[in-house]
Amino acid sequence: MPDRPRQGPRLAFRGWRARRPFWGGLLLALGGGEILLTEKASLKVVLHIGMQGLAGYLLPTLMVLLGLLILFNPSQRLFYSITGMLLSLGSWLTSNLGGFFIGLLLGAVGSCLAFGWLPDQEPRVSRRERRRRERAEAHALTSEGAGTA
Repeated sequence: MPDRPRQGPRLAFRGWRARRPFWGGLLLALGGGEILLTEKASLKVVLHIGMQGLAGYLLPTLMVLLGLLILFNPSQRLFYSITGMLLSLGSWLTSNLGGFFIGLLLGAVGSCLAFGWLPDQEPRVSRRERRRRERAEAHALTSEGAGTA
């Protein structure tokens, strides 16, 4: 597309991020990663490995996978976020109290953000931009009113 102005990597990333529930997927993946890290903690810190250790590693691995799927396949975000919430809550029993509550909370908040994301919303306009537009509209109305009188 030669007629389109070139975008820098930062602007391209911002455009990519705006078309998906970025923060929800990132928090869900980070929550799963944190739980996986607490599984590898020294034995003095580990509180509960649960169910022969397999579920302790399986649930957070699936949380990381679902977080990445939310980022790269946002059309299925509802299923991924509900499953991510269930896995986050399940990590309470299987993985050191959900990664000492931190991974559980990150996963739950990320799942909620991904569930609530709406793809067809208008992009947010900053407060400064809204005020500038309002002043321009008010100025246009007053200049029209003065020109007709």
